[in-house]
Parts: sequence; C-alpha cells; structure tokens
Amino acid sequence: MLILRCHLKHTPLPRASCGLCAIMGKLQSKLKHSSYKYSRPDGIMEERIQTKSSQEYSPAHVDAVSAVAALNSDLCVSGGKDKTVVAYNWKTGNVVKRFKGHEREITKVACSPGSGQFFSASRDRRVLMWDLHEASQPRQQLCGHALAVTGVAVSPDASQLCTGSRDNALLLWDVGTGRCVERASVSRNLVTHLCWVPNEPYILQSSEDKTIRLWDSRGLQVAHMFPTKQHIQTYCEVSMDGHKCISCSNGFGGEGCEATLWDLRQTRNRIREYKGHFQTVASCVFLPRTLALVPAIATSSHDSKVKIWNQDTGACLFTLSLDGSGPLTSLAVGDPVSLLCASFNRGIHLLRVDHSRGLELEEVAAF
Repeated sequence: MLILRCHLKHTPLPRASCGLCAIMGKLQSKLKHSSYKYSRPDGIMEERIQTKSSQEYSPAHVDAVSAVAALNSDLCVSGGKDKTVVAYNWKTGNVVKRFKGHEREITKVACSPGSGQFFSASRDRRVLMWDLHEASQPRQQLCGHALAVTGVAVSPDASQLCTGSRDNALLLWDVGTGRCVERASVSRNLVTHLCWVPNEPYILQSSEDKTIRLWDSRGLQVAHMFPTKQHIQTYCEVSMDGHKCISCSNGFGGEGCEATLWDLRQTRNRIREYKGHFQTVASCVFLPRTLALVPAIATSSHDSKVKIWNQDTGACLFTLSLDGSGPLTSLAVGDPVSLLCASFNRGIHLLRVDHSRGLELEEVAAF
C-alpha cells in the first residue's frame, strides 16, 4: 500500500548550444529522480527510486521571471528582470513574440479574456498594453503611478483595467481610451497583487499592510476589509465561481509561510489556513475540477516547492521540489492538466497533474 510520496528532485543542467543540441533539436532531456516509500506486509518501510526525464525548451528569458499568465490553452505570457514580455507556446517550446518597451523589471502580467491582448506592469511606474496579433510596440502606455506598479487586473468584460502600486494608490482605467477614470489611495496600502472577481464589479487586493481589501469598481471604494493577518500578504486569487478567495503570506523558517482561504459571500470570514512551506509563499491558485479530483489549491514558495492542498480539509496532498530553481514567483493554470510556474533561476516550469497514481505533480519541461 502506498502511504507516502517524497519530493521530486532533479539536478539542473546548463542549457547548452553545442552540436549535440542541434541533433536533439530544441529539446534537451535531463534526469530527475522520484522517490516513493512503500509499507511492506512486515511493516518495514521500503524506498523505491524511479528515474524520470523532463525536457528543456529554448529559454523564454535570460534572467529571473517575475510573473506568468496563461493567454489561452497553448500560449502564456511572462515578464521578469530582463524587462521583456514574452509570448510563448509552451506546448511546442517556441517563442511566439518578444515585446520590449519597459525600462525596468516587469512585476506583473495580466491577460484580457478571450483576446490576444495583455498588460504588463513594471518598476518603471508604467503599465503597457500589448496585442499578440500586432507589432511588438505597445498599443497603449498607462502612466499615473508615482512608484513601481505591483498589481494589474482586467475586468471580466475586458473594458476596464485596475492597477495598484507601492504609492498606496489604485487607478481604474478605460481600456478603450487609455484614460484613468477613477483614483483611490489608502495610507500604507502598498499593493502586492490585484485580481478581479469573476462576473462582479469587485476587485480583490493584497497589501504589505497585512490586509486583504475588496474594492467596488463603481467609484473605486473599499467594500470590505478582511481581518488583518500577522504577516505581509503577497498574493491573492479568486475562485472561478467567485465564492471564495485565497491569499498567501511572506515569512521565513515556516513562520508566516502560509495560504489562507476566505469566504467572499455573506460572512466573509477566514475559512482555513494551509501551512507547510518554509519560506515566503509567493503565489496561489485554485485548481480546476478537471485538474483535481477534490477541491484543491496549489501554492508556490521561495523554498522552491509547489504544494497541492485539499481545499476543504487543509491537508497537503503532494509536494513537488524544484531544486536549483531558487524562489518560485508565480503560478498559472495552463490547461486542464497543466500548471505554469515561474522561478528565479530556471525560467518557467511546465508541471503536469497525474491522476494515474492519485493527485501528483511532475515537472515535464522548463523554458
């Protein structure tokens, strides 16, 4: 009987450009070891080691990746310290287009639903609007923040954009005209992330002041403020049905390194916490029911680990260790069986959910 599955481990290999790679094409295999522990009938734990391989695609970026988002079931967009936004086909391993226009590190990317349009936010205090089907120049340049832009969210109908910054302000933009139509500021509200509630006029926001705020876009006013946590809230995400949200916290040595599930409906209380990471939890996502057999969430952390949690019980179902990748910065659902995970040292990881032996994650490629 299988009772425990240990972390997947691999040793990163350099992305070579030698003649051998030309023979292999764009994919370079690398070995990865997966360790399983079984309980024998006599009660003795027995460890079996299997060797797996993953693929190394052409790299999307030449430096740390700060953010990744799925544009559709084939393409993702990402940005990072190299100041470049990249549209990437993660199923074929091809860079579709590179977009350059920022002067400093890119902090966030957000996609417009059902279109080829997306937005990038940067430490250069600007948000740029791009179109996959047009030239590599930005369609719009949104300027209005005094400090680094650290949050960007597109409305469900793609008509509005909300941006947040370390200047304590949120700005609401008309996407069609590029004009700022609303502005709000709260003292010490250093924005860390923004996301729009599906089919609602509300925007969820996490902050360095340890709080989660729910904003009403109609006038851009705070509609609700969740109970203050003990640690900086680094990220937030809303479930597809709009009933729940999760946030995650910074920390070290296991203290504060957690995700929190909140009720977005009547009570708006804290429902559950998920503890098990040892460094800052930088990103969290709800897994679609096609990805998980039970309601589940995934978290990524600066401890180089991705964890899957049972949403209802808080139990950690699986841990994937991406050794050598450094801090993991961003998670996105790619398709019904895939996750995309951005990292400091090894670009973006393509992770696949395996149901054949229960709910497991494995790294199948990096780019």
